[in-house]
Amino acid sequence: MARYTGPKTKISRKLGESIYDEDKYFERRNYPPGQHGNNRRRKQKSEYALQLMEKQKAKYTYGVLEKQFRNLYDRATSGKGITGQILIQLLEARLDNSVYRLGLAPTRRGARQMVAHKHITVNGVVTNVASYSLKAGDVIGINPKSTSKPLFEGVGSITESRWSWLEWDAASKNGKFVQYPEREDVPEKIKEQLIVELYSK
Repeated sequence: MARYTGPKTKISRKLGESIYDEDKYFERRNYPPGQHGNNRRRKQKSEYALQLMEKQKAKYTYGVLEKQFRNLYDRATSGKGITGQILIQLLEARLDNSVYRLGLAPTRRGARQMVAHKHITVNGVVTNVASYSLKAGDVIGINPKSTSKPLFEGVGSITESRWSWLEWDAASKNGKFVQYPEREDVPEKIKEQLIVELYSK
């Protein structure tokens, strides 16, 4: 399963913000990497550089590599509506992202591993594909064989979903993907229009 496995803080420093949730190392050195650190005079970024940086930010945030990201963009362009917003919706509809949003895993990386190790079900069927695209009404559950594992000790403390497009049933310990989210409800600071402009060239 292809994924980025390099240093996380270096990516956050390069992009100018913490990509991987809380990062104490980024807080200490929140300037671009390089030999001269924060003292180096840096040129103003070109339009292309800003567009590329925004694409990289989206890819690293959601843990998607270039080919997968391009495929999602192609799906977004064929949909009805604003391409950039549809792209964000498709990224949010990934199974690993939804597992993370529901609070079943502390990070997206953790959620991806949880899915890959067959701990998660979709509509009662064990699904180990992190990029699985959820549809409205899909139910996300925990594999009955995995419920006793320490990995899911904190699930009982989840009472409801923080996000309007996801529901959590505390009794059955199942989540539901209600609908694609509205752009204003997604907290990630991604300027998706720059990504559209980059791919449109």
